[in-house]
Amino acid sequence: MIARRRPLTAQWTTLVPLLAAVLLIFTWGRDLPAAVVALVTLVLAGAVLAAVHHAEVVAHRVGEPFGSLVLAVAVTIIEVALIVTLMADGGGKSSTLARDTVFAAVMITCNGIVGICLLVASLRHGTAVFNPEGTGAALATVATLATLSLVLPTFTTSKPGPEFSTVQLTFAALSSLVLYGLFVATQTVRHRDYFLPITRQGEVISAEEHAAVPSARTALISLGLLGLALVGVVGLAKGVSPTIESGVEAAGLHHAVVGVIIALLVLLPETIAALRSARRDRVQTSLNLALGSAMASIGLTIPAVALASVWLSGPLVLGLGATHMVLLALTVVVASLTVVPGRATPLQGGVHLVLFAAYLELAINP
Repeated sequence: MIARRRPLTAQWTTLVPLLAAVLLIFTWGRDLPAAVVALVTLVLAGAVLAAVHHAEVVAHRVGEPFGSLVLAVAVTIIEVALIVTLMADGGGKSSTLARDTVFAAVMITCNGIVGICLLVASLRHGTAVFNPEGTGAALATVATLATLSLVLPTFTTSKPGPEFSTVQLTFAALSSLVLYGLFVATQTVRHRDYFLPITRQGEVISAEEHAAVPSARTALISLGLLGLALVGVVGLAKGVSPTIESGVEAAGLHHAVVGVIIALLVLLPETIAALRSARRDRVQTSLNLALGSAMASIGLTIPAVALASVWLSGPLVLGLGATHMVLLALTVVVASLTVVPGRATPLQGGVHLVLFAAYLELAINP
């Protein structure tokens, strides 16, 4: 039975990215009827799952922590492309889209993904164990990036409103790139062992022994299909975005909900991969995925949006409101207390999930 399932998995993860690319060609730039929107949404979900599969194949080939970095960067490419394309469509509400999506990504990763992974791992294995040195470094970088890019614009005075001036935006973009580059160098070269999974005795697990490493040819094919799946996700998501926006407006919800939906969509691959790692008692890999995605979301999205703002019309609002700043501060404090011991119980997972639920509730009812 297992032998039969593997060819089936290989077939659908190959066919779905190709189907997404074909469907994108026939639907790009057109008004879609309800039936086609339903079909696009179904293929979009399949493309996301296929992207997870191929990212995991590549990750298994290159090993940790490089594998987590591959998926984090791939997912961020989706997010950046979606934000820029939606902002290019114009409209006054698009000025806050980057801020809403990036902040949603931070809340989803630092509370939603971290919370569910800690809960699953601790319920399944007693306690969730991870390396506090690597996780603490990642959390400190996320907190710094979030503060520089999303909090400071609310308090600067060079430009009216929660916006950066051109010089300030340039500084924030360059600082984000520098910090992200320093973290990647630390994670993959100088202190790679800080980001590897550990045993309950604190010993580093440098290699997984339960599965054969895919060949270079298989990894290259998966890398190509991963890129194709990501292109399909970006394009198809843009096609259904008008339906999402009109649905949010018809339901009387705040426009920030659009950013939440975009972030939930693009972070679905990360969530699935992180949960699989947590179930295998590889919580460090789960935290690498979660915090790495939050970091990439800020460190790559803000520079990309800053560059795009040169030719995009309208303001670029990045500063958070008071409610969201409180949630961000509480998230940083709680996450710091979670990371310090290097192990977590279901309580810590539950606390993060409650914070995530509070964010969702306030997004719907601000």
